Amino acid sequence: MIKLNKIEEMARQRGRSFRILIVDDEPRVQDVFKEFCTITPSVEVDLAANGLDAINKVRANNYDLVTMDLIMPEMAGVEAVAKIKEIKPHLPVIIITGNATERLINQAGIRGAASLLYKPVLLEDFVDEVTLALQKSTTGGTR
Repeated sequence: MIKLNKIEEMARQRGRSFRILIVDDEPRVQDVFKEFCTITPSVEVDLAANGLDAINKVRANNYDLVTMDLIMPEMAGVEAVAKIKEIKPHLPVIIITGNATERLINQAGIRGAASLLYKPVLLEDFVDEVTLALQKSTTGGTR
């Protein structure tokens, strides 16, 4: 059972929904996360197919959270996380990967990723991790 009450309560308290950027080159993965958007009006989802697209979207928009695949064409997730952290240092990033090496994962962690999920990701686990990251960022006073 997917628990949305916390994220919905946080959105109500702030008076607006959360904006999340999902960065993944696999349409199937994007579809799963778009499903999250249809479950609750407390979250708006935007999509990017690679790191370069993600960086451009982060520059142009105010997101509350980014989820990032590590292995993608154009620009890998590790490099994209580093650039996003330069642009918006306090923007939380969750790494979502299916086949990244430990070295890549460590690099992403060093560059400021909030947490890590392995594919295939269950929607319930995704919601829990997103809720936790948003909770930390909104109560941490870093925004």
